[in-house]
Amino acid sequence: MTALSIPMTAFRDGTPVPLVGFGTNAMKGVDGAAGIASALRAGYRLVDTAAQYGNEAAVGQGLVDSGVDRDEVLVTTKVAGGDQGREAARRGVEESARRLGLDRIDIVLIHWPNPSRGLALETWRTLLDLREEGLIGHAGVSNFRPEQLEELHAATGEWPEINQIQLSPALPRTEAVAFHAEHGILTQAWGPLGGREGLPAQFALRRVAAEHGVDPSQVSLRWAVDQGIIVIPKSTDPERQRRNASLDGVLLDDADRALLASLDLGEDAAWDSRTHEEW
Repeated sequence: MTALSIPMTAFRDGTPVPLVGFGTNAMKGVDGAAGIASALRAGYRLVDTAAQYGNEAAVGQGLVDSGVDRDEVLVTTKVAGGDQGREAARRGVEESARRLGLDRIDIVLIHWPNPSRGLALETWRTLLDLREEGLIGHAGVSNFRPEQLEELHAATGEWPEINQIQLSPALPRTEAVAFHAEHGILTQAWGPLGGREGLPAQFALRRVAAEHGVDPSQVSLRWAVDQGIIVIPKSTDPERQRRNASLDGVLLDDADRALLASLDLGEDAAWDSRTHEEW
């Protein structure tokens, strides 16, 4: 079987990062581990999980079962809202490492800012400490707005290395993406297929897919990857796993992009991390 050819981007320190990773939310137990192992054997080298997903042990088992060299895979997890704070975040990351079966976690994100708790900055300081100590490789955030990123930088002088946000052709988040690029922050998309927004059923997306003879999901993923945005689609089906990462033959032109731009629901359609909290 032909090996997947996944394009790359890089952290600001030069560490390469695949532009197509593998999402694992809701993939648990034996079946979850099997799906994760399948994706890794197919060629995925970036896996995304979170303490909140309750599946870090399955991710760790999938990594072992895949037979892929640990050093070839970037594993991302996230600090849950209930683990925010200086000491709580440290304990949370240590517990994530234990469940994953890893001595070092490649990427750790703050899952949500949760402004009502007022602990995001303390949590960020802890991630910077853990990066310095070597328990984590790269420190980032998820679902932070530009002004929330600025608060972290103003207090510490450090920008997150990555921000994972809700993003798809239905929610292109152009201002956030531009802000990230300006400050050397990688943009990663959760929900890149726009399922919550009903994107797969939209005529414009299906028309572009039909013109190229590919799945609508491949168009959505190619659209993001063309912008240097990391995507993390998930599937337990081996054929779909390969299809989601097989984007070389999907070449979008200006007319395609203009048609996809018509799908933008606007910033207000995205979950607002000033009010949406997950503990």
